Amino acid sequence: MRRGDGTERPYSPQEFYGAELQRKRESRDLAQVQLGETVVISPQMIAHFEAGRRKPRPEDARRIDQALGTDGFFERMRRSLDEGRFADHFAAVAEMEKLAGVIKTYGASLVPGILQTEAYAQAVFRAGTPVYTHKDVERRVINRIERARILDDPNSPVLWALLDESILRRLVGGREAIAEQLKHIATLGRSGRVRVHVLPFSAGAHALLESMVTLMRFTDAPPVAYVEGLRTGRVMDDPEVVEACQSAYDLALGDALSSEESLALLEAVSEEYKR
Repeated sequence: MRRGDGTERPYSPQEFYGAELQRKRESRDLAQVQLGETVVISPQMIAHFEAGRRKPRPEDARRIDQALGTDGFFERMRRSLDEGRFADHFAAVAEMEKLAGVIKTYGASLVPGILQTEAYAQAVFRAGTPVYTHKDVERRVINRIERARILDDPNSPVLWALLDESILRRLVGGREAIAEQLKHIATLGRSGRVRVHVLPFSAGAHALLESMVTLMRFTDAPPVAYVEGLRTGRVMDDPEVVEACQSAYDLALGDALSSEESLALLEAVSEEYKR
């Protein structure tokens, strides 16, 4: 996202917290002084919160929610600042997912995290960490699976998943794990909860060859695009960049199989692995 200094470095979790606080405060037409008086915090401290220099105490976050009518959002998010549940480059994205009305994601070689099963996620984390403990892997898996809970709400968000065929063919976690993973995605697609499309090898070159991408739209904020690489990620909200990413997604989607064909392929490959 673009910061006040004009750069587009990813927000840290604390900076994202502050940006959301400022956005919600301004949407209520409150000055920092007015909010500070309501929650019994100095306006200087409110400014520190919004700049990401300081984080509020849990009780402060609770009063901020009451003052802004945000239904516990800032108290819950305040707890996540201490938990360190996600890598710094992704923490803000995890919070954005909860706020988005529409999420469109493209997986180039890996099932998007929000759709991963436990066994698949375990295999991914073990492969990506040369030295690990069982406890650390389990913690990361739990955090990843927890993200998918937003799909339990039938009203939000609307999720589109565009998957490269290489995802179906890569034996992540063994035959049983990948069979379960593909069946899980197909089940979500059949339920109508997720719109799934597979981009087949036969499509050849396509508009998203260079990177995975996730597009998010919100009811009360500009859309964003998120791209990710090895141990790094970038959130962008420049309108031209987001539009270019959306256009690339639409072009690739045009080369994909239909939803029905995609679900049938997922189910067929899943059965192949079971045999």
